[in-house]
Amino acid sequence: MYEINTSHLFEDLGSFYDELNYTYNNDTEFDPNPDTVACDFSIPDAGAVVIGVFYVLIFLLAIPGNLLVGLVIGLSRHPLPPSDLYLLHLAVADLLLAVTLPFWATSLTRGWVFGDAACKLVTVLQELSFYSSILFLTCISMDRYMVIVRAMEARRANRRRVSWALCAAVWAVGALLATPGLLHSAQPSKTSNLTTCGEKYEQGNADRWRLATRMLRHTLGFLVPLAVMLPCYGVTVRRLLRVRGGFQRQRAMRVIVTVVVAFLLCWTPYHVAVMADTFFRAKIVPYKCPARMAVDLAMLGTQSLGLLHSCVNPVLYAFVGEKFRLRLGQIVRKTGLLGRTSVARGSRSSMSSEITSTVM
Repeated sequence: MYEINTSHLFEDLGSFYDELNYTYNNDTEFDPNPDTVACDFSIPDAGAVVIGVFYVLIFLLAIPGNLLVGLVIGLSRHPLPPSDLYLLHLAVADLLLAVTLPFWATSLTRGWVFGDAACKLVTVLQELSFYSSILFLTCISMDRYMVIVRAMEARRANRRRVSWALCAAVWAVGALLATPGLLHSAQPSKTSNLTTCGEKYEQGNADRWRLATRMLRHTLGFLVPLAVMLPCYGVTVRRLLRVRGGFQRQRAMRVIVTVVVAFLLCWTPYHVAVMADTFFRAKIVPYKCPARMAVDLAMLGTQSLGLLHSCVNPVLYAFVGEKFRLRLGQIVRKTGLLGRTSVARGSRSSMSSEITSTVM
């Protein structure tokens, strides 16, 4: 996942710096080499509280936003088109991530007080939501490409059946990639008297397991989706530039550009920081304590930015979409909170073509 369990992060650092420790006879006098002394990394109490509050705020924003997306799409009387189906599953993935945040917020200040089984379950859920969310974003980009660039092939293909198969495949792949979370367990911290939820490998295989999971995170969690999204959206924008459509064409372009920019802003800093940490762990890049601590701080800050993406998704894929607002207005009208006239005006302005998708 995003490695949001900061206690897990710091537990890793403790084992990582064990390599730098030295033993000596207390009666022997010598000057230690500062480059080989383990450097301590810890979050101040005030910092832990601030990060915990931020996690809770993301939880409070992501839960209602994604629930609303699921409600509006799920109450549709018509068969869901592929883009709406992917959006529905994306909302479920973001909900799974949001549900884990209060656990990590609590662990920052009180340690992991939920037991070993909950440690494994919460870690698996966060890993599952991490991979499935990004993979569903990739599915949406491919669907937009098919509808706008390959319109004839899209009409001939059984896109609804394919979309259901893709959704099942995404969850299956996400579940498979989340299985390393079962190796996590509740264990005493080496730097405090708190219990942490972190990975626990056999001593001889720890470095290889960490490197393998990092490679999966870098490739399937960022590089491969990015390699699919950028060409799909790039070709789609180029096709839209050739299509006459005035406002609708420009609006579709704005949504597409916003999607790509939001994804890059939220995830690129985190993955750059994690890649730098991987280079240190694999001893590809030499390091000293200041550089090591700078990377640790960068990982801590950028993982929160990545978490924020679960709040952005409902806005990007739903609230900027006129058809979504029409559906939401119809639901609100049934509750008596919205007048019939205002909904009618919204319906006339929201009849867009497949070019802008059913939700964008």
